[in-house]
Amino acid sequence: MVKLKMIPDELHKELAKYNITARGEVALREALETHVDTYTLIKLAPWPARRWKCRYRLLLGEKMHDAQSAAEAYAMALLATLENSPEIR
Repeated sequence: MVKLKMIPDELHKELAKYNITARGEVALREALETHVDTYTLIKLAPWPARRWKCRYRLLLGEKMHDAQSAAEAYAMALLATLENSPEIR
């Protein structure tokens, strides 16, 4: 059985303000891809992960989002995109 890594509750609550209720990696990735054209997700090697205290780094334009899981990285980037999008407010 594969355990689904969920995003932190606070991040989930912030996304819910924009009617995003997904918690899974694929659904969050697909939601992000509806709002941005390109991004880069990097899974960090063990030594940088220890140094930066994160396992994933998502690059979106000039912004960088560090997270413990890919789902969390997608959620953080999605939230930042939604918060900075004037047509969504």
